[in-house]
Amino acid sequence: MLSRRVRRIVQHIGLLCLDAATAFAGFALAYWLRYDLQLGRAVLEIHYLPFRNFSWIGLTLVAILLILLEGRGLYRLPRGASWLESLSRIAEGSTLAVAILVVLLYATRTYYTRLLYVYAWFTITVAVAAGRAAVARVQRWLWRNGVGVERLLVVGNGPAGLRVMQSIRDRPDLGYFLVGYLGQEPEPADHPNDDEEPFRYLGRPEDLPLVLEPCRIDEVIIALPPGDHRLALDVANWCQQQGIDFRIAPDLFEMSFDRVDIAELAGIPLIGLKEVAIRGWNLVLKRALDIALSLFVLAVGWPLFLIIAIAIRLDSPGPVLFRQKRIGRRGRPFTLLKFRTMHANAEAEQERLAPLNEATGPLFKIRDDPRITRVGRVLRRTSLDELPQVFNILMGEMSWVGPRPGTPGEVAQYEPWHRKRLEVLPGLTGIWQVSGRSDLTFDEMVRLDLYYIENWNLWLDVVILLRTIPAVITGRGAY
Repeated sequence: MLSRRVRRIVQHIGLLCLDAATAFAGFALAYWLRYDLQLGRAVLEIHYLPFRNFSWIGLTLVAILLILLEGRGLYRLPRGASWLESLSRIAEGSTLAVAILVVLLYATRTYYTRLLYVYAWFTITVAVAAGRAAVARVQRWLWRNGVGVERLLVVGNGPAGLRVMQSIRDRPDLGYFLVGYLGQEPEPADHPNDDEEPFRYLGRPEDLPLVLEPCRIDEVIIALPPGDHRLALDVANWCQQQGIDFRIAPDLFEMSFDRVDIAELAGIPLIGLKEVAIRGWNLVLKRALDIALSLFVLAVGWPLFLIIAIAIRLDSPGPVLFRQKRIGRRGRPFTLLKFRTMHANAEAEQERLAPLNEATGPLFKIRDDPRITRVGRVLRRTSLDELPQVFNILMGEMSWVGPRPGTPGEVAQYEPWHRKRLEVLPGLTGIWQVSGRSDLTFDEMVRLDLYYIENWNLWLDVVILLRTIPAVITGRGAY
């Protein structure tokens, strides 16, 4: 069996060959569109050249593109990366590659029709992205069937370790096989109704050297409690000595692990907390996107608004819109608008239904809430009940993308580290929406919000908006 390092090298070479082949095919398609199909404008017979005259240009463009894609980290994306992340790097790489090629050709006084380069940019981007999508689809199918998976060992069975193991078990399409874990020996009372443990116990963390080789471990994930720093360092050293890759999964509440900003002063590392990225010109840019998208939705979607309003009135008595006080940026209250999905007196019944709450933290969620109407169930499943929040966005109370707006009762229960999500406008959708929606715990939702707040850029908003569409269509986590 090939070692993990050899498999990665083979995979890397294979992807390079695939990208080279699809990029050259894209260039050939651009030639066909311009010279054979003569798309754009006719090519005079005196200017017509066979494809062999362009083959060296196509090969040069492919070489430049591969170098740029390597530099942009396309071949180092994590397994869970979405196709949109690959597409963004491919589009950037092909844009820059075509620009460099044009400069080189003009510098060497090699002139051809400019439309060829425009077509080449588009066809190469599409061809390489399509090839990557096909490979990813095949690869995930193989992983689901146990082909080419990497064998993982988790060290630690505390809250962080259990979350890691559950994630590995729930996502077979990521290509990992959980061999087992090292940690505190489980008590029989932890799983009284099971014939065996949900995850395989292999011993204590100190037994790692005895487990690595017999179990053929490819990677170790260290998920020890915050107080076991010395043990975590020992595990990392053991992995390095054996040439085994390892990663550290910080505890959810140790926020400083993924929220630090490291600078240097005369060789001395200076560590501080990351600042909010959505401010200054970034805030202006985000607000411009919010207004433009809201006006477009209202112009195109007003018939849908009307149909939903009529359906609500015919289904049950009460107003079409549901108004609720929420807490916005910097703790300012505002009135959030939704299409009504429950009976008119639903809020008065919440205290009676409190024992049925399925959410964590200050949230209140019931999967089969008896207060929901027939039309309301459809609206919630498709998230169409959120559409009136477009008016909240136009009024500057919300954004298209941001943290979920909390009620005053929820915000009153926030822990200090939760309150940083109040530093930006709340969103109609967010990174939490495309990462599990109601299936996430409250702390996981906040952690995603903080990542978004501290790492915002315009492309991140575009990606979240695009990923919201399949999340809404599948109804994953919506209730």
